[in-house]
Amino acid sequence: MNRDDQPGIGILDSGVGGLTVVKEVLRQLRGERIIYFGDTSRCPYGPRPKDEVIRFTLEIVRFLERFPLKALVIACNTATAVAIDEVRRRTPIPVLGVIEPGARAAIQSTRKGRIGVIGTQGTVRSGAYERALKRMNPRLFVVSHACPALVPLVESDLGRTEEARRVVASSLAPLQVHRVDTLILGCTHYPLIADLIGEVMGKDVQLISSAEETARELKILLQRKKLLSPEDEGRPLFHRFFTSGDPDFFRRIAERWLGCSVHVSRAMAETSVPSTL
Repeated sequence: MNRDDQPGIGILDSGVGGLTVVKEVLRQLRGERIIYFGDTSRCPYGPRPKDEVIRFTLEIVRFLERFPLKALVIACNTATAVAIDEVRRRTPIPVLGVIEPGARAAIQSTRKGRIGVIGTQGTVRSGAYERALKRMNPRLFVVSHACPALVPLVESDLGRTEEARRVVASSLAPLQVHRVDTLILGCTHYPLIADLIGEVMGKDVQLISSAEETARELKILLQRKKLLSPEDEGRPLFHRFFTSGDPDFFRRIAERWLGCSVHVSRAMAETSVPSTL
């Protein structure tokens, strides 16, 4: 079997944020082929009604299912919160979200049992992180705060500007009074501006991205089902990246974050990308 034909890992997101999960999958599962879809033309998902997010997510799943897949990762916190059960009902392959892994990582990290969660309006409104955290440890103090201005910063590639620093500081100010020692970045876009978030919250607050834990759980799942691909088959993997928006803009962000050259196609067009990681 050509490595371009081997079943891959489908990863979907509302935009570029899911690239944080891609980076971890590439690091931890070097034998796996990735097929990614970022819905940048309809980003952000956070302010959208639940039914609309479910519909968009199912549309992307149907697109990804045109390729041979062994597992699917919903790398969008909003889509995980409102659509993962519906996706699982409709697809026979394993489906992972990013909320449960992020909650587990936060519980392992916290020293004082005081955990903050930042996310989109949709993720915070769903209460998914609070439920997951309290289910694992009912004694936790958990405070959530929606930060709707942060995703547009990332999607506009403005994360390194002084304006971004002001927006991040303003967005996080309501959380700082709660003295949390752990902060869940409850949107996969947020790790792309983690340096700014860390500066605002201070060095005593541990930032938690669900990407690393999600990739770890994906690896365990594939091992358990005997689906994990070996790393040393001698030929480069060919990953595929799709966006519903501007491919060139998406590519610039992807290459900076992933540290390798990628080719990106718009919506339904196909492309192959040799992995250089």
